[in-house]
Amino acid sequence: MLTFATWLVSILAIYAVVGFVFAIVFVWRGVGRIDPAAAEGTWGFRLLIIPGAAALWPILARRWLRGEGPPEERNPHRNAARKGGR
Repeated sequence: MLTFATWLVSILAIYAVVGFVFAIVFVWRGVGRIDPAAAEGTWGFRLLIIPGAAALWPILARRWLRGEGPPEERNPHRNAARKGGR
C-alpha cells in the first residue's frame, strides 16, 4: 500500500509542477489567444488565474494548441434562437 501511495503522490507532484510551468507561460502568452477579453487583462488578473490554469492545464493546453476561441454558451434559449424560435 505504501508503494501505491508513493506512486500516487509522485504523479500528483508531476502534474502540479507541469501545471505551474504551463500556467506561467499561459498567462504570459496564451490567455489572450483563447480569450480576446482576457488579452487586455492586468497583471493582477493574470496572477489570479495562475492557480486555475495550473489545475486545468490539459484543457487549456488543448484549446491553446487548437487555436480555439472562447466556448459558446449552450442553453435552451440560445438553441431556440439558433433554430429561429417557435
